[in-house]
Amino acid sequence: MPEHRGRKHHQDRVAEALREEIGAMIEGELSDPRIGFCHVSEVVLNPGGKSARVYVAVDATVPDIAKVETDTVAGLEAAKGYIRFELKERMGVRHVPDLAFFADRSGRFQARIEELMARSRKRQKAQVE
Repeated sequence: MPEHRGRKHHQDRVAEALREEIGAMIEGELSDPRIGFCHVSEVVLNPGGKSARVYVAVDATVPDIAKVETDTVAGLEAAKGYIRFELKERMGVRHVPDLAFFADRSGRFQARIEELMARSRKRQKAQVE
């Protein structure tokens, strides 16, 4: 089956536009107290363009990050209708994909892996000496 480079490029541009617009809304317009300090890390558009997964990274300096993540995702899910309406107005498109919000934990996992690797290097260095 031939590769549809034009379609993929279009989806990448739409996903990037969605990421920027949703990020701007989170920063300034949404006033839900459940939404913590966060940013949109990635938007993955399904091949048909009917739905999109929005990954939101929460500030890692808060004490109870798991609770803040669930509250933020719940607040964004509650504001989904407003976000879709605003996206339609701002982007000037006929159809806005259905949005699903998820907490992006990749940064935390990466930090944990680096911490474990550093410990392993220290142990190996101590055993060699």
